[in-house]
Amino acid sequence: MSMDAQRIAEATRDAMWRNDRASKALGMQVLAVGPGTATLTMTVREDMLNGHDLCHGGLVATLADSAFAFACNAYNEVTVASGFDVNLVAGARGGEVLTASAREVNKSGRTGVYDITVSNQRGETVAAFRGRSYTMKGKAVVEGLPVGKLARS
Repeated sequence: MSMDAQRIAEATRDAMWRNDRASKALGMQVLAVGPGTATLTMTVREDMLNGHDLCHGGLVATLADSAFAFACNAYNEVTVASGFDVNLVAGARGGEVLTASAREVNKSGRTGVYDITVSNQRGETVAAFRGRSYTMKGKAVVEGLPVGKLARS
């Protein structure tokens, strides 16, 4: 059965989401996924606030990291983070809805680079995150679907 790259990304999202206890526990939602892209949201709850009444920076980074994971696994090859950098540029307050938008910058061989922007509901940037990925070649997220280059066509 031939599947297009978008349908493969969606099937991969569904398989990953089933077991993603961390993202679910934080109330994240996957709004969109595509080949090398993903968009997730998270509403800042009271239990996410630090001593300054701002969303804990680690939780902002976690939202970005989850978007990164869905984007870099969208080709149905198990891909993990090999590192990331995050710059927190503004605080997020309780009740705000944060959106993490991930996009692939480069994917070559086993490595990839992804940029993720986290913004609030007013479109203001809260964080800039750059993730580096490592792909386990040939290891499918969803068995029976094309992987890697086959999933991109």
